Amino acid sequence: MGKKNKKEKKVKGAEKTAAKMEKKVSKRSKKDEANLEALIAEFQSLDAKKTQVVETVCPPPSPRLNASLSAHPEKDELILFGGEFYNGKKTFLYNDLFFYNIKKNTWVKSDIPNPPPRRCAHQAVVVPQAGGQLWVFGGEFASPDGEQFYHYKDLWVLHLNTHVWEQVKVPGAPSGRSGHRMVLSKRQLLIFGGFHESTRDYIYYNDVHTFNLDTFTWSRLSPTGTPPSPRSACALTPSPDGSCVVVYGGYSKLKAKKDVDKGSIHSDMFLLKREGIEDQAEKWVWSRVSPSGMKPNPRSGFSLALAPGNRFLLFGGVCDEEEEETLEGDFYNDLYQYDLGKNRWFSLQLKGSKSEKKKRRRGKKEQGVSEGHGSKEGKEAEELEQHGPVEVVKEIVADDGTVMTIKEVIPGTLVEEESEEEEEEEEATVAPMEPCPRSSGMAAVKHGKLYLYGGMFEVGDRQFTLGDLYALDLHKMDQWEVLVEMDPKTQEWLEESESESGDEEEEAGGGELEDEESDEVSDDIEEEHPLVKSGETLADFQTRTEAYWLHLARANMGPDAKDKKVLKVGQAMAKVSYEEQEGAARS
Repeated sequence: MGKKNKKEKKVKGAEKTAAKMEKKVSKRSKKDEANLEALIAEFQSLDAKKTQVVETVCPPPSPRLNASLSAHPEKDELILFGGEFYNGKKTFLYNDLFFYNIKKNTWVKSDIPNPPPRRCAHQAVVVPQAGGQLWVFGGEFASPDGEQFYHYKDLWVLHLNTHVWEQVKVPGAPSGRSGHRMVLSKRQLLIFGGFHESTRDYIYYNDVHTFNLDTFTWSRLSPTGTPPSPRSACALTPSPDGSCVVVYGGYSKLKAKKDVDKGSIHSDMFLLKREGIEDQAEKWVWSRVSPSGMKPNPRSGFSLALAPGNRFLLFGGVCDEEEEETLEGDFYNDLYQYDLGKNRWFSLQLKGSKSEKKKRRRGKKEQGVSEGHGSKEGKEAEELEQHGPVEVVKEIVADDGTVMTIKEVIPGTLVEEESEEEEEEEEATVAPMEPCPRSSGMAAVKHGKLYLYGGMFEVGDRQFTLGDLYALDLHKMDQWEVLVEMDPKTQEWLEESESESGDEEEEAGGGELEDEESDEVSDDIEEEHPLVKSGETLADFQTRTEAYWLHLARANMGPDAKDKKVLKVGQAMAKVSYEEQEGAARS
């Protein structure tokens, strides 16, 4: 009994500390937010001039990250809303709305009166009712210099059948935040975590709130058990029956020595389970989960998409290595699947496109060289004897008919000698093209296909923001389809020396000046890169041009960058150049 009371006191103490910190952050951020509210009001006055819905067929949206990409619940469309872009000088926030027609491969920009203010790092959830609804909560607005932040706590719904934005104003909403996660669980929107940041302070959350779609009321849950530590940018996925949600990973910051902030990447997993009878008061319980399988290595900024069959997909992300004065990151473009029913991680691998078939004859070991067929067959026989780790590729069919290809690595095995000759057919595959490594991209699943849009990666002190669109057929798992191509090297990047020459008034209207500044591109972006030779593979191209890319990466990252980092960045740049040239050749 004493242990239990001590544990409860610890939990209550932590809650009090969090409440004090939230009050402190709120007080200090009021001044910052007051300044930004005036800027937000300016943008809203521009939006107020829209009096009717205007839909325009348009090119793909501009590059961005931390937007929301949602699958339309009733049409073959994807919905892109909001996001941010940074050009080295200014931060641009968006509240534009785009619809991507999957069958036609076309974009439509929809200007609707009275939209939500510009924002990024918000959450959007589609609800299949009344012709379809898109619910949006929270997010942040930043000053043009990226130094001040305003965190929203507003709730909006876009009625997709009538193209009307509606702000839902009811008491009891969670505090302002961004980087939180929101999912549909039964007839409720469930929100977990996030963070709030001012100029000098920040706070991360691990609270849980629900919004009832029938009664239009907010509730703050008080689950029992041990909750996840406060965090943002985690994975949050519900079970199909609404009985539970899973929390995985995320990111948070803590004050370290000498008042220096230290980031922490989480890779733990928790289950929040609904208990009790439907008609009675709901009870929720936290518990720690230990999944099996091939887990992703720790990372933040990954793209998340809910998939049929009680699963979610995780793509890319970044693992930052923080030193005293530097921050370097490894960006990823790998794909993982978590199966909630099996509590297991899988690494998803592409099969590649088939090009040609060849036959190989395999027989007894002693027949390899002694029969005079040459040493080549003898070596093949010896290689078949002993294997290191073996990759086993399997296909799993979900309840909805979706076929997922998964890969597992099993320890090395001894292969038995063949007692009889057998003929084996091998299929040579072409290395599949993949999206470049990135973080903070947007992902969604529609009709058995995973769609990936935008995001960012860094080379030294420079940020590249992406505006490309890829699709991956989860049935075939053969290759990524490039729907929108982009050449990051053509993107403007303004150095700090250029930004210091701009005046503050121009910065205040920065969100409207993006097109006017697009002609300022640094010389090093436009230089000629090595050309891909006819029939050259990515590996051969990287090997042949390695010295060039290492020199370019070193020039971007500076002399103090680690050789390992320079090598990775050089390889990534070579890959981007190779894929762009190959894409241009195909088109």
